[in-house]
Amino acid sequence: MSAADLESLVLVDSSGWIQLLRRQGDAGVRERVREVLEDGRAAWCDIVRVELWRGAGSDSDKAILRDFEMELPSLDLSPAVWKLSCDLAQRCRKKGQPIPTTDLIIYACAKAHDVDLIHHDQHFNVLASLHR
Repeated sequence: MSAADLESLVLVDSSGWIQLLRRQGDAGVRERVREVLEDGRAAWCDIVRVELWRGAGSDSDKAILRDFEMELPSLDLSPAVWKLSCDLAQRCRKKGQPIPTTDLIIYACAKAHDVDLIHHDQHFNVLASLHR
């Protein structure tokens, strides 16, 4: 994927996808995810993909994920992502802020690829405050 292709993408965390798929999901998050999905700018990474498959119980959930696998671009978990993940993990430890490893990697993926991140998870707000 070229830099120009990445420029307009938005990484959607599993918490964002879940809000879209829930009938009573957060309206603002649902709208933002729907917008980037309809515009062809929605992306995911393999960690988000695994998180969503872990929670997929119904046949309709599984069908949606199979569609996503065919349609959504996946951002690479490059060496830069892993390095930033480790750096962020150390910052979190130093500040006494426990953040799940998956969230560290997802946040680092968005930052390493210089794309926006849609989420409904306070961990990402903590990471943003530590990443300045």
